[in-house]
Amino acid sequence: MRSFFFWAWMCLTTIAQELPIQFEEVSKSSGIQFHHSDGSSGNRYIVETVTSGLAIFDYDGDGLKDVFLLTGQPLPGNPNQKSAWNALYRNNGDWTFTDVTASAGLDSFGYGLGVVAADYDEDGHLDLYLSHFGPSVLYRNRGDGTFEDVTKASGIENDQFAAGAVFADVDGDGLLDLYQANYVQFSFDKHRVRTIAGHQFHPGPHDYPPAPDKLFKNQGNGTFADISQESGIQSVAAPGMGVIAGDFDEDGDCDIFVANDSYPNFLWINDGQGHFTENAVIAGLAVDRSGRENGNMGVECADFNGDLLLDFFSTTYQDEMPVLYLNRGSGLYEDATNVSRIPNSLHPHVNWGVGAEDFDLDGDRDLFIACGHFMDNIRFIDDRTECKVSNYLLLNEKGRFQDATKIAGEGLQIIESSRGAAFDDLDNDGDIDAVVLNVNTTPSVLRNNRIRGPNSWLRVRLVGITSNRWGVGAQIVVSSNGIKQTAMVHAGKGYQSAYAIENTFGLGEASSIDFVEVRWPDGSTQKIQSPPLGMLTIIEERKN
Repeated sequence: MRSFFFWAWMCLTTIAQELPIQFEEVSKSSGIQFHHSDGSSGNRYIVETVTSGLAIFDYDGDGLKDVFLLTGQPLPGNPNQKSAWNALYRNNGDWTFTDVTASAGLDSFGYGLGVVAADYDEDGHLDLYLSHFGPSVLYRNRGDGTFEDVTKASGIENDQFAAGAVFADVDGDGLLDLYQANYVQFSFDKHRVRTIAGHQFHPGPHDYPPAPDKLFKNQGNGTFADISQESGIQSVAAPGMGVIAGDFDEDGDCDIFVANDSYPNFLWINDGQGHFTENAVIAGLAVDRSGRENGNMGVECADFNGDLLLDFFSTTYQDEMPVLYLNRGSGLYEDATNVSRIPNSLHPHVNWGVGAEDFDLDGDRDLFIACGHFMDNIRFIDDRTECKVSNYLLLNEKGRFQDATKIAGEGLQIIESSRGAAFDDLDNDGDIDAVVLNVNTTPSVLRNNRIRGPNSWLRVRLVGITSNRWGVGAQIVVSSNGIKQTAMVHAGKGYQSAYAIENTFGLGEASSIDFVEVRWPDGSTQKIQSPPLGMLTIIEERKN
């Protein structure tokens, strides 16, 4: 036994000596003073348990990524009935941010749960869709630093208990449609009180009927049509949370994966005409390897083992392991959580936000996982976890993960109850930073202080011509020194959040790039030879 602990200590020491990144907390100096609220009333409503996500996106087109944070509102019974509001922070380029919520026209109220940024009207500016408990909202980016509420004019109507959402071109017409995952059918008059050993706890998703999801078709004139029924999306219902979209079966059309809470997940397979069949059981994505229906929260999509097939990673509830579903080809997936050495220390905690990014730029996708409970009295029924715990950083080493949480800097030592997490390069130095939304307090702003070394990078932004403007749904392959990597462009992912619409590829010690190949959403391919290292490369779709 002593030799085992010595071996473990030596491994940790070796990682610490070689770890090329440190996450520095710059929350206070950043100027981001946003304070989240779940509207806590003491009544422990179910809606309190699933708030909120966030977005990192460039709202004003200045080349710097800005931060949009969601919040809840005071719930019945809360003595403080002062409304809270979401917040947009403009990136000043020097690791400070300015609150521009009011001047941007985003100072409206609503119980915010999820957010996605995408260019639905094809004008080159990223718009915002907010999923709420209550009517969801679509904001059009005017391109002058301001937004307008176009919800009513757009025809998007969703007054359900909404959760994660994605924009994706489901019918191949070059326009981004909207998929909205909904949670449960809850209203305050239906609140259920759950008491265990004399203590009141929040009810769960099985205490209410699930709310069916919705799909809205973009009609190209600023309006959307509700095609939820005819598309097949409403053939089954479950409490949806995180959503991600892409051509997962590589047949040339856009499919949709939905992480469901305590129900089997959904994998909506597209027939190419915008009609879907739910296929998660056959694909091996519905449950974990033991057949368990997990409390799934967020979902990411990345090639974790370097075989150029896109895998899924789903975060889950306490007493469950997050699940890594490896893509085995032919539309089949395998729960490889244990094989990939996802640490068992995650098992006691609730896992929410997740990012699959190459934080150390060594050529593979690492994992950042946001953790925290929504029960402030969880200690009465489970002493293995707390409401506030640290988040996790897992470094990928050839498809196996090493827990670097304790040695990755002060940013990973923060103890809060975290929910949404978003990831992008906030200072344009090549590496990926993080912003984590913490419940009932301020967010964590984390600067990736990667030790400057041999590892280089490439960032790719797509410009669609016949495809949608930002190339959402396209798959990118980068080859450097004969080694290939792949990634897909997503508008909406993680835990009810949106980030990294541009893809960053770590290249390790590569001295050059062989080529970048893009498979556009319509199936056409385009290859760019030898783009420069350490820069943003913009690839415009070749006209037919």
